[in-house]
Order: sequence, then structure tokens, then C-alpha cells
Amino acid sequence: MRVLLLFLYLNTEPDRIEKMQLHFTKEVLADSVSSDFQNLNKLNEQQFLRLIEILFQFLLEPKEVKTERFMQQLGEFAGEHGMSTGPLKNLMKSVLLVPQGALKKNLTAEQIKEDLLTLGLNEDKAAHFSQQWGEHYTALSRLAVGQTLMVNQLVDMEWKFGVTVGTSEIQKVGNIFLQLKLVVRKGNSTENIYMELTLPQFYNFLHEMERAKASSMECFS
Repeated sequence: MRVLLLFLYLNTEPDRIEKMQLHFTKEVLADSVSSDFQNLNKLNEQQFLRLIEILFQFLLEPKEVKTERFMQQLGEFAGEHGMSTGPLKNLMKSVLLVPQGALKKNLTAEQIKEDLLTLGLNEDKAAHFSQQWGEHYTALSRLAVGQTLMVNQLVDMEWKFGVTVGTSEIQKVGNIFLQLKLVVRKGNSTENIYMELTLPQFYNFLHEMERAKASSMECFS
């Protein structure tokens, strides 16, 4: 009996410690992160949709106002649904790791969904989260780039045009899009930042860059 138990232990231990293959990070995550995503499965549909809405509102808001409002909304959500605020905030810290890492790696909605499923989120909830990511990705990228350029020097920029020839949304077939590669200096090294924008989004992006440039020039005048 002792030999059999030892054999079972040796054969199950590698599966337990095997590193999850994730797109958004190559780091080994704490066990609590996967547990937090599995706990999201316990929320009903309405609760989950509202929580993800709060999450993306936080990601899309200006930095100077969003943290305080995010904490307030989480507190209100916890009160409405009879939850403890502390554990909910810790859970959302785990959830935030995905979009924050995904922005740095320019992940698609499908890659986001694969990561969420790997972390233990069920199919329906992973599909909704990834759909929201796809809808807000351009705005999130533009916001992230804008914040980066505020504190880092833009060294180079490359772009290329393309035309959508196949998509799940028929109305988007034939649309022109622009892929950008920004090279920014961070300390003694450089970092590449990638974006994909529609033409209207690109013009808005240029307008924001010009406005940021004008603001910075005013500071030195």
C-alpha cells in the first residue's frame, strides 16, 4: 500500500506544478490568481456583466480620476450583492493582470479568451470578456500610448495600410485600417509599441498627439 501511494504521488505532482502557458505573461502566477478567475464563475450573469463593465470603465478613464472612482464602484457593487469589499478588490487585482499584460503584448480577443479559459473562467464569461476587449482595444491602446509618450521620448514611427477582407462583421469588410509601430526611449533602451487603428481613429490619434505637443510647448514658453 505504501508503494502504491508513493507511485500515485510521483505521477500526479508534475501536473500540479506545471506552468500554465499564457499569452499575456510568461511569469509564474500565484495560485490565488487562478482561484480568483474560478471564483468569477460563481457570479450570475448580471453580476458578471456589471463587474466587467466597471473594469473597462476603469481602464478607459483618465488616470487622475479613475482609481478613486473604481474603488467606489467596487464598494457599491459589494454592498448591493452582499459581498465583502476587501476580497472583491483583491479578486479584481488578479483580473486586471490580463488586460494590463495584453496591452503590452498587443493580444487579440481570441488570445485573451484562450488565457481566460486556461485560468479557469468558463466559456460564456470568457467569450464576453474577450468581446469587450475586442470592442475597446483600440481606445485602450491609444490611451496607453498617449500615457507612454507623456513620459518617454518618441524615437521613430512606422506605419502601413491594410484593407479588411474577412471578418465576422459583414459591415467591416473593405474598411481601411492602419498598423502603427512606435519606438520610444525608456532610459537607456528602446521599446516597440504596436497599434491598429481605423482611419478615423488614426486622425483622432494624430489630433491628440498634436494637442499633447502643444501643451508640452506651453510648459516651456
